[in-house]
Amino acid sequence: MILYLIQHGEAKPKEEDPDRHLSEKGMRDVRKIAEFLRPLKLSVGAIWHSGKARAAQTAELLASAVQAREGLVQRDDLSPDDEIDSVRKEIRQAEADLMIVGHLPFLSKLASRLLIGDESPSVVAFQKGGVVCLRQGDDETWQLAWMITPELLQPS
Repeated sequence: MILYLIQHGEAKPKEEDPDRHLSEKGMRDVRKIAEFLRPLKLSVGAIWHSGKARAAQTAELLASAVQAREGLVQRDDLSPDDEIDSVRKEIRQAEADLMIVGHLPFLSKLASRLLIGDESPSVVAFQKGGVVCLRQGDDETWQLAWMITPELLQPS
């Protein structure tokens, strides 16, 4: 199984936009990532995202470059401070690769638990709009396969 973990793109400040939609930079960054992913022809069972505007927008932009059999799926258990156990159990039962668009510290805790069996310390340096690809081996252990951030890509 392959799991793609994505921290939402940069959002507008709360004072400017209480719902915190993506900023112009956040949208540009996520579009760059989508263009990087497009030729990889990724296929996942679904793209899960939280109900927060910045995660939903990020998921929508990425969906243009990734084939998701079930499409976009908004979930109530992917907010920044949610517990990871229910999501981790569903990942374990998933029959297809997954993409999860969410927030810190949730994504950091999930990645750490999968990779080293402990939520703390944080073992992956997530960046806004970046993709972390984890791969589960036949022995059911997880490894970091690759990571890409908007800053590593050519300006668009």
